[in-house]
Amino acid sequence: RGRLKIAVSAMAARCRLAARFHHVHGANVLLDASATRATRVRSFAHGLCFSQEPLAPGQPFLVEIEEKELGWCGHLRVGLTALDPQSLDVVPEYSLPDLVNMGDTWVFAITRSHNRVAVDREEVPAQGPPREPFPLIERLRIPRDTLVGRSRPGRYSHILDDLYKMNVLPATARRSRIGVLYVPQPDGTADMHILINGEDMGPSARRLPTTRPLYAVIDVFASTKSVRVIPVEYGFPSLQTLCRQVIQQHIVHRLAIDGLDLPLPLRSFCQHE
Repeated sequence: RGRLKIAVSAMAARCRLAARFHHVHGANVLLDASATRATRVRSFAHGLCFSQEPLAPGQPFLVEIEEKELGWCGHLRVGLTALDPQSLDVVPEYSLPDLVNMGDTWVFAITRSHNRVAVDREEVPAQGPPREPFPLIERLRIPRDTLVGRSRPGRYSHILDDLYKMNVLPATARRSRIGVLYVPQPDGTADMHILINGEDMGPSARRLPTTRPLYAVIDVFASTKSVRVIPVEYGFPSLQTLCRQVIQQHIVHRLAIDGLDLPLPLRSFCQHE
């Protein structure tokens, strides 16, 4: 049991470390001090970002769309790559087609229609609105609450929170949450899955190599201007999460968080979750 606790704690620490952006990124990307928020500061391209660490099997890399920019066509692009960002002499301008053309990279555009990508001419059955607290992605169960976008604190946020929990935001809307992960298969390869507000889009790419580390790819492209990494915890909750749970139990609604004498990072963490 002691070894299991150590293993779970190590995985939890690795997941928290992976929930940051890599210091290698596109020329127009600005990361905040925590490396959890990526903003494209000019133009519509050169917005490529990567996860700081390779993903573990079944580990989602989840981002929330924080800012949009009018006047551009196209939206966020996500995927996986077996290329080590540190090995790139120059970060490509686009994920599609530039990074994909370098090989061992699988990237798809997020569209308003929640497009599903059929593989090998298979038909992907339509699904209704997500209701179960733990969506089943093949053999994986991940808490849905974190995966679904919700409102920020505001004048009516305490009223709207329940609505955001029941209704799925449009895929490209502000506060929408987009994730990517891979699931190992019996033949030694892996399937890539894209998650949109807690809904599994089904396998979007298959036969990914599992013998090489796989990094998440986030292309802050065109109308998507800024995204923030949302940690998806495994095993034991972090001290930060436990503090947030206690705080939320003692406030009427999240508007009250602004009036609390809390360190700024903890206050922001409570407001963004």
